[in-house]
Amino acid sequence: MKEIISYIFEVLSQLGYAGIALGLMVEIIPSEIVLSYGGFLVSTGDIHFAGALLAGIAGGTLAQLFLYWLGTYGGRPFLDKYGKYLLIKKSHLDASEKWFEKYGTGVIFTARFIPVVRHAISIPAGIAKMPLSVFTVYTIAAMVPWTVLFLLLGMELGDHWRDIKEYAKPFIMPIIILAFSSGLIYFLYKKWKE
Repeated sequence: MKEIISYIFEVLSQLGYAGIALGLMVEIIPSEIVLSYGGFLVSTGDIHFAGALLAGIAGGTLAQLFLYWLGTYGGRPFLDKYGKYLLIKKSHLDASEKWFEKYGTGVIFTARFIPVVRHAISIPAGIAKMPLSVFTVYTIAAMVPWTVLFLLLGMELGDHWRDIKEYAKPFIMPIIILAFSSGLIYFLYKKWKE
């Protein structure tokens, strides 16, 4: 398995910006690892930060648009039957649907920072026929800080980019708390408005 992952990173590095986007679109390797590797490539001078940032935002957004499309045109029956082949766990989908029903469209932004629901939240948005323009804006808005954080951490770690999970821990919990608080404020505001 390590040989396969090493090979994937070798291919990503040869592809440069397209490799970062492709790595995020395919999601075989978690986005934080792909982006930290991108930060490492920036630190070695192989690519530029602005290009890596744009590639990260584009790749992450396209991946979520694909899941949105699956929700819109495939629906829950399709995902229950074929989701396992797309690495979509039923438990993650169930949790995402509950979040989406409870918090509405604003959860598309905040859920991007919360483990378990972050990848699958696009599917219930598609099932609910959330306007594509709103979905895309929320997704891009969430991808910007996520991409910047892990590119910067990868640049800082340099050759130790593989240790990103350990180094990112102090940053992830505050991000989760901030995202959850933002979602709660949005939810309370929405209820107050009603």
